[in-house]
Amino acid sequence: MRDTIHNAILCGRYGPGDRLPRDADLADNLNCARSTVQRAMQDLSNSGLVERRRKGGTRVRSEPVTRATLNIPIIRREVEQKGARYGHQLIRRSQALPPRKVMAKFELSTPHHMLQVEALHFSNGCPYILEDRWISLKTVPEAREVDFTQQSANEWLLLNQPYSRCDVSLFAISANDRFADLLQVKIGVALFVVERTTWIDKAPITTVQAIATPGYQLLTRC
Repeated sequence: MRDTIHNAILCGRYGPGDRLPRDADLADNLNCARSTVQRAMQDLSNSGLVERRRKGGTRVRSEPVTRATLNIPIIRREVEQKGARYGHQLIRRSQALPPRKVMAKFELSTPHHMLQVEALHFSNGCPYILEDRWISLKTVPEAREVDFTQQSANEWLLLNQPYSRCDVSLFAISANDRFADLLQVKIGVALFVVERTTWIDKAPITTVQAIATPGYQLLTRC
């Protein structure tokens, strides 16, 4: 249903600003439930292609907004799907008050003790991604008891802690002495960095800086 409406817009049957048929009419014409049309329309609205207004119907956006879907990967699966052998090493685990940068990402004015976890992920025995992560113990108190030497914080959080919001920043840095040593690259080489912060409702869960070795590729879908 979604693809049918999407294709009708892309082929020009409905142009920018055009009103689409009523959900009930589309359901009749396409021989499906009205709820199916509503879900398809909501998906197209979320993707930025159409605009829905209560009692105002659905229109093709005059200036469609392209949104990319960026999934948070379980790094172990990402490595194994490439046919490589995965490895993981916990570098540091400690409870501490977060620095101002972390408080700002969590939109906090008052600090509280959090769990800092630093780990290195490997692909075929070679460094793949270095993670420096802070976990809010107010939101995820059970993280205190997890053995992150056996399962990475990346995997444990994605499997056990749902999130409703995710902020992502993408940028590059030059490898300093420490990053060069851990990732086995030359000092000054460009490294791709992904910073993610997640919440459940208004409660912060985790913020992580993931630094990848050269050649890493990130896939998004539009």
